[in-house]
Amino acid sequence: MKFKKSLVSIMLMLAITCFGQSKKVADRYYEEFSYVQAAKLYKDLVLVKGDSSKHVLSRLAESYYNNSDTNEAEIWYKKLIFNFKGEVEDKQLFKYAQVLRSNGNYKKSDSILLTLVEKQSSSLNMELQREDYLLDYSNQKKRIGVRNLAINTPYSDFGGFLLNGKSYFSSSIPNDSKKQKIYKWNNQPFLNIYRAEEDIQTLEESKKDTILVLSNVEKLGEPIASEFHESTPVFTKDGKTVYFTRNNSDGKRVRKNKKNTSNLKIYKASFVNGFWVNVKELPFNNDEYSIGHPALSPDEKTLYFASNMPGGYGESDIYKVEIKGKDEYGVPLNLGKTINTSEKEIFPYVSNDNVLYFSSNGYLGLGLLDIFHTKIKEDGTYSPPENLGHPFNSKKDDFSFFISEDGKRGFFSSNRDKGKGDDDIYSFFIYTDPPVCTQVVKGIIENNKTNSPVDAVVIKLINKDKQVIAETVSDDLGNYIFNDVPCNGKYTITATKFDYRSGKNTISTSNTRNNTITTNLKLIPLIIGNQIVIKPIYFDYDKAVIREDAEYELENIVTVMTNHPELIIRIESHTDSRGQRDYNKKLSDQRAKSTRDYILSRGIARNRIESAIGYGEEKPLNNCTDGKKCSEKEYQLNRGSYFYIVKGGESIKIKQEKEREKEKKKKRISQKNIELKKSNNFLEFLRKNLKNSEKNSELKKNKCFKEEENCNKTTKEVKIDYKN
Repeated sequence: MKFKKSLVSIMLMLAITCFGQSKKVADRYYEEFSYVQAAKLYKDLVLVKGDSSKHVLSRLAESYYNNSDTNEAEIWYKKLIFNFKGEVEDKQLFKYAQVLRSNGNYKKSDSILLTLVEKQSSSLNMELQREDYLLDYSNQKKRIGVRNLAINTPYSDFGGFLLNGKSYFSSSIPNDSKKQKIYKWNNQPFLNIYRAEEDIQTLEESKKDTILVLSNVEKLGEPIASEFHESTPVFTKDGKTVYFTRNNSDGKRVRKNKKNTSNLKIYKASFVNGFWVNVKELPFNNDEYSIGHPALSPDEKTLYFASNMPGGYGESDIYKVEIKGKDEYGVPLNLGKTINTSEKEIFPYVSNDNVLYFSSNGYLGLGLLDIFHTKIKEDGTYSPPENLGHPFNSKKDDFSFFISEDGKRGFFSSNRDKGKGDDDIYSFFIYTDPPVCTQVVKGIIENNKTNSPVDAVVIKLINKDKQVIAETVSDDLGNYIFNDVPCNGKYTITATKFDYRSGKNTISTSNTRNNTITTNLKLIPLIIGNQIVIKPIYFDYDKAVIREDAEYELENIVTVMTNHPELIIRIESHTDSRGQRDYNKKLSDQRAKSTRDYILSRGIARNRIESAIGYGEEKPLNNCTDGKKCSEKEYQLNRGSYFYIVKGGESIKIKQEKEREKEKKKKRISQKNIELKKSNNFLEFLRKNLKNSEKNSELKKNKCFKEEENCNKTTKEVKIDYKN
């Protein structure tokens, strides 16, 4: 999907004939968006020539990011941030956080995102200020069947538009020509538009699994096809007009801007007597910036598209333009900051019920580009974009959404794992019938020490085959829920959040449909007050060598310090009062320094550990001093290592205070709930028992009992007060 990613400025450049490990050559490939080759040269500069400058590392990371190689991107973003911590731009931090989420490292990603929130970065237009910034993407109310299409190739295949039993899509599959040009961004042939026959089949083995199948694939010929990119077609309902994206060219010769770049433009063609004719570019195109990925409104009076034209909010934005007549158009209008962010918004599509779908990497999601949807209101405004969630979105790029008029079938594209190639087209079918037997699993995540709710915890539902079948995030009161969990199964529920030990529970669903299983989890905080608290680490008798079980515990220290790069700690090791004082002090000092050395070996900078000192039995935490006999538990209290935060803990204290406020909020809501229940019970008691009493005539004088509406109003006001 490298073509889609450079909507900002996809270009066609003359081939470079000279190669070498030169920074200038690497820069030239980078500026040409030839990211595969650029990454190779930048990597050689680092590994062979030892050039770890900010320029080289940032461009190496960006090259892998733009090619969706998140594993390599993570390596080089990490090195960039480590080497140039104070100089890294917020956008690079945001992309690093996206890459981490794409690779499943939610803890570290969250820590970076929260750092950006605290900075209140004005350069990033992201929805990070909300307390529930991590959304529940997993709970689908409908059963959705997704299939990788058989027509997909090892090359880039994406898009999908249904019209009169035909499907149209884009692909870079090579032809038989020896003179075929190669697009240097991804070392693949240029894109063409293809047509295929649509068929809906029901698999014999299930009788209920419906899939959308495409067959008899053929390329659209000239004049739509050219030597350059053509993609993302959209047709009018009568099939007589098509809008599509092409490099800025006349079909034979490329046109470039002042920077020697060939941008994208939207073209239009007409279907006359069985042939496509009269290809022309739209009048609001411009040689200096890209316009592409057209989409039509249901009434075909508005054309939506993506562009990086000046005056937008980010790298590329969604725009719309009025279609006034056959070849007359209004002035393009940006959809505004409700939709557009400082990053990419591309691939718009408007469904028959006036819902706008688009892809973005500017909102928090499951990975890189995610598919979002927003309702186009009657007044022309838009509802806040919502993530489509699983199975449409993944940890990789997901884009080019289309749904048929019946709202049951469609396509989307993705370069997710286990595909057939670069980008693949996936068909989906939405079933109205629910699974035969499902149950609900829900619960609350709480702090083990304070019993306060823990929000933004990533909760996963894992089946017996150790596959993650659903994922969600706890809300600000610690609640989570999984709907439609299959019956008669054994599952593990895991809960993870940075600065906490991970927790898990096992459950079994029964064969009772719509049953609800409640399973709460308590997470143990790793930071309490001014300490990073772990379980005791043990050493073999008379030794200071870090054992395997101690390594396991010390990884929690490494994790906290990685999540909070501002922290500086000191290490204290202690023994109980048994044994010689001098020997105890020497042994504990050796153990403290062994502990320090292990943490340093895991990549923590030396200057982040202020000291590592053993005190022997000098600082007892109870009265178990020399000459006093104590229990093993009392001795154990004085035997261990402690990790004190000496600098950088201010932000953690603020976060802990917020958690205390959430606990107070939870208690207030609970108390109001009790009061509401009492109020409603009392009102119900009056209605049922006092109407026939001797005082009934007196009570009827009361307006509440004369007019039932006012009684209801009184009750309603109680409820409103409770919600507020």
